[in-house]
Formats: sequence, C-alpha cells, structure tokens
Amino acid sequence: MVSATPSFREMLPEEIGDYLQRHGHPKYRGKQIFAWLQAQAVVNSEEMTDLPQSLRKEIVEEKLLKPLQIEKKQISRDGTEKYLWKLEDNEFIETVLMPYQRQQSRQRVTLCLSTQVGCPLACKFCATGKEGFTRNLTTAEIVGQVLDITAEKRKQDDDFKVTNIVFMGMGEPLLNYDAVKKAIQILTHPQGQAIGQRRITVSTAGIIPGIDRFTDEGWEVNLALSLHAVDEALRSAWMPVNQRYPLSALLQACKRYWEKTRRRLSVEYALIAGVNDKLEDAKKLAHIFHRWPIHLNIIPVNPVQESGAQRPAQESLRKFVQELKGRGLEAVIREERGTDIDAACGQLRSKKQSEKGEA
Repeated sequence: MVSATPSFREMLPEEIGDYLQRHGHPKYRGKQIFAWLQAQAVVNSEEMTDLPQSLRKEIVEEKLLKPLQIEKKQISRDGTEKYLWKLEDNEFIETVLMPYQRQQSRQRVTLCLSTQVGCPLACKFCATGKEGFTRNLTTAEIVGQVLDITAEKRKQDDDFKVTNIVFMGMGEPLLNYDAVKKAIQILTHPQGQAIGQRRITVSTAGIIPGIDRFTDEGWEVNLALSLHAVDEALRSAWMPVNQRYPLSALLQACKRYWEKTRRRLSVEYALIAGVNDKLEDAKKLAHIFHRWPIHLNIIPVNPVQESGAQRPAQESLRKFVQELKGRGLEAVIREERGTDIDAACGQLRSKKQSEKGEA
C-alpha cells in the first residue's frame, strides 16, 4: 500500500509553503525547498544548505521526499537507458531515457514516463497490458522518474538536463488524468525543471472523455493518439478500448481537439506483420486523415514475446510508407531505440514479475 503521508515532490512552491506554515515554519521556505527538489533534483535534505538543521531533520523524519529506488538499469548500444524502479509498496515501473545528439547545440534528452502500475487496457501487442492493472501512480512517483534520473545522471554530468517528456510508458495517462496534469504543472514550473509545454507529449489509446478534457486545458502540451488500426473490428481485437470508445467516435473527439486548439495531432501507428501492414490499410489510413494536419509516426512494432506480434519486413515497411506518401499523407518512420534491452513498454517489469512468481 502507498503511504498516505504527503511528498514535497508532488507539491508546487506555494503548496509546500502552506504545509510548512501549518507545521510552524516560514512559508517562504516552500520556494527554497521546491527549487532544491525540482531544479537541483536533490534527494537528501542535508544538501539543502540554506535550510535550518531542524527543518532538514524534520523532512527526513516525516519522509517528505520519497525518492524512487533503482532496481535495475540497462543501457543499449544506441545510448538508450531503461530504468526499473521499485516503489514503496514493492511494485515496479519503468522509465526509458533516449538521448539524441544534435549538431552544434545541446543534446536532446527525452524521457518516456509511466503513469500507472500495469495497465487496464490490455492491448494485445503490449507487455504491460498482459500483466494487468494494479494502481495509478501518484504525482510524486511520476515526477520522481524525472528527478531521480536527473540526480543519477548529474553524478557524472553536472549539466545534465531532461529536455523532452513523453507520457508513453506503462499505463494509460488519461486514466490517471489528475496526477498527470499536476505532474505537468510541476515539471513545467519556471522555478523547477522548466520543461517547455511544447516539449511534452501525452499519449492515449483513445479515452474520449480524457481527450475532451485535455482539449479544454488551454495549454500547449502535445496530444498523441495510439491508433494502430483503421478498421473497427481489427482495432477492437487488438485494442479492447475500442469496444468502449469506437474509432468513429474517437476520430470525432480528435477533430474537436484540432478545431479548438489548432495544434497538430500526433498519430502513432505500430506496424505489425500480417496484421495491419497491408496496402489496403495504408489506403484507409490516408483516406481517414486526408487534408487533416497530423504528425504520422509509423513504428515497426517492438518484438514482445508475450504478444506474438512480429516486426514487418523492410520491404513491407517501405511499400506501406510509399503508399501513404503517394496518397498525400506524409509519414515518418520512427527511429528504433533500445531493441537490445527490452525497451518495449513493460518488458523489464514483466521479467521481474516472473522472477517474483518463481521465488
């Protein structure tokens, strides 16, 4: 069970200040603590050198920081890093770090964050879905993935900085909406990590009420749709969420998003050999999004043992993209990262769960 005690990691500066004031401390200390936790990513109150010793001790005694525990870390040949975290209730989640080297400018570092322990959607090609759903992550656990990786990396590089966030890890972000929203508020705060809203993407498998709520936020965070099929029956077979929120209604929700925000929708399409990689699928995809401003990412499916989903042959991938472009739909093949370290969502946790079951 997750502890009911609060964590400063899930609070904005004024909220930390209010907490401190209720416990006999000056409210202005909230801004100091927020800056230490968020901008500096410290994990130990002893590092907060401008705080009185009594307050530092109280933070430790009341367990107000709650850093995550690294259970395992894997590093790919391409530089991708995968972290398996152990939570305070002995559950496990994953985070993926993807560095991209830019010419003549600072390196771009993208973190793929988890939002739930497991996932209730049970998409057929996803290792996380095979493990079922346990619980939502707290805001502190979501933010903690960024802070603890930052703290870990700054041991070797004082200038390490996360530049981009994608909520595409374990779980469905829009089913943990409030915690995800609060995490975004904290991670974009100018006195904290100060990550730009346009550098954050929230992905959904198609939770229409969440999309509608997201549309009304008035922020500049990007929305990505995990589509993966353009046929109602096929999508329902591989993504059971389609039975509750059918593709036809989902596309209408996405159009409402575009009409209100004027922000391009990102569409993710995982190409699975013999399932959704036929030229007819490409034709339907092009027809659906004809004259619709989207970013279309074609993703050769990451091989996941539990699903039986196989990566398409290069020739099949080439013809699929060629068909899309021939019909006026610009598509990008997403760069493959971390295929040698079980980078597909949920694989590392699945292995850990199997080890627990055998123990």
